Amino acid sequence: MNKSDLRIVFMGTPEFAVGTLRALVENQYPVVGVVTQPDRPVGRHGNTLQPPAVKQYALEHDIPVLQPEKMKDEAFLAQLRALRPNLQVVVAFRMLPEVVWALPEYGTFNVHASLLPRYRGAAPINWAIINGETKTGVTTFFLDHEIDTGRIIMQQELPIPPQADVETMYNQLMEAGAQLALRTIDSVLQHDGCPPTREQSISEEEETLPAAPKLFKETCRIDWQRTATEVHNFIRGLSPIPGAWAPLILPDGKDATIKIYRARVMEEDLGAEMGTLSVESGRLFAACGEGTIEILELQLSGKRRMTAKDFLNGTRGVEQWRME
Repeated sequence: MNKSDLRIVFMGTPEFAVGTLRALVENQYPVVGVVTQPDRPVGRHGNTLQPPAVKQYALEHDIPVLQPEKMKDEAFLAQLRALRPNLQVVVAFRMLPEVVWALPEYGTFNVHASLLPRYRGAAPINWAIINGETKTGVTTFFLDHEIDTGRIIMQQELPIPPQADVETMYNQLMEAGAQLALRTIDSVLQHDGCPPTREQSISEEEETLPAAPKLFKETCRIDWQRTATEVHNFIRGLSPIPGAWAPLILPDGKDATIKIYRARVMEEDLGAEMGTLSVESGRLFAACGEGTIEILELQLSGKRRMTAKDFLNGTRGVEQWRME
């Protein structure tokens, strides 16, 4: 089969998925349809519908869009079959039933932002950084019955620099994933729908694999009993979204929330009580269970994101706060 004979249906929702869709379109891979989540209400009263990023891009390029509430809905399945896809590409989308992923002649492959089988789940970029990994990557694999367990087609490794946060790695992995998807499609074509694949295997050194479950608000609360390095990794693994946070008691006794977006580990321990936010020489520090971090960027509830310097300029005379 030639490239021009392909009929690709792309499935994805957020901006991360747009990277791959854009690469397909710009490199003239025939995308005959897009499947994405329904528009969601936004705003204070929820009376405005926000289309997914993938839908916005598809409409700008005159690609038909399907937005099923349920993937087994017969009306949707009829629309999908009418597109006559012979290959489906999935990036950052929901779990698909077999009636969907088994439909195309050449199958359905997923682009996942980790080196599978490590970090299966919804938030692989976050958890790799939170756990202090020094490398990550992207994987393409054919879908099967279980989440993120199918046969691996290709992988590409990327380093995680010591200070990198989610925003940094997100952009790099989005681009790497897009390019890997193109190479995967070329391999599918070259091997007439049966590219070389391999089973996901666990190394002898790993009894259990690190996972990447969905993040919730409580998941993102900082545990000050952790070491400074662990707290630093936690902060950058959640920056900028959804953001690592902690309860804060203001000088007037009122409760607030502090989100920390950027920090660094101090070589010396300042000896403050764990969970204390303190000022020294015009800099802002937080004491951990072992060690100290310097806070560089933060946001108080109801305030804008700001540097520690701007924060301290607005709180002159206060030398210490208590966090929980």
